[in-house]
Amino acid sequence: MSSGIELTANWLRRAKSAVVFTGAGISTESGIPDFRSPGGVWSKYRTVYFDEFCRSADARHEYWTQKSEAHVEFAAASPNIGHQTIAKWEEQGRIRGVITQNIDGLHQIAGSRDVLELHGTAREVTCLDCNWRSPVDPLVEQFRATNEVPLCPQCGDGRLKHATVSFGQALPELVLNRAHQWCLDADLVITVGSSLVVYPAAGLPEAGKRSGAKLVIINRDETGLDTIADMLIPDSCGEALAAIDAAL
Repeated sequence: MSSGIELTANWLRRAKSAVVFTGAGISTESGIPDFRSPGGVWSKYRTVYFDEFCRSADARHEYWTQKSEAHVEFAAASPNIGHQTIAKWEEQGRIRGVITQNIDGLHQIAGSRDVLELHGTAREVTCLDCNWRSPVDPLVEQFRATNEVPLCPQCGDGRLKHATVSFGQALPELVLNRAHQWCLDADLVITVGSSLVVYPAAGLPEAGKRSGAKLVIINRDETGLDTIADMLIPDSCGEALAAIDAAL
């Protein structure tokens, strides 16, 4: 067992307010491609920006085409040992909760209860006009069957969008503020599978570090915060988390 794993386990064992921050890397181990992965759903389509979605029926159709194809990957995915370990730590009271950049809902499926989804969730849709929300599955099925963008059943003609943050759309302010406070209060922040280059999300672990928390980065590749980290663990997310858990 590496000294980095042992030291991280020791920090987690002694932490009073630990937070886990996750990115795409933890979910690629469940078969969900990174947004930037060549050959993934998103590499085949042009980006539909939020303002386009709001004003153009054609853009909304293109958006729903993309999201419906991606939904197949999300629906087939299951939590891996990394998600399960994080949920176990929350149940044991070792961590306050999870801040995630992911939209796949795998943390909740694994059993995590307090999850702050910075970029929303792909498992629900919301109406931009009346704020109605619903599980996504029946509406994706409707779109795939009819090739017509569904309208809001509550207000009649509202624009239905997956409850995720699109390019050009602001992050949910309440979620972002709560995540920021978690990091300010933390004495340990463990980031897992994130390149830590997309702001404002990447600023959260950075804020924790600058407020006195230990910063552990688990990621195979270099990240934007490597230079300020207390520990770098360049292993797969699931293997590293399981090893830390075994050392507790």
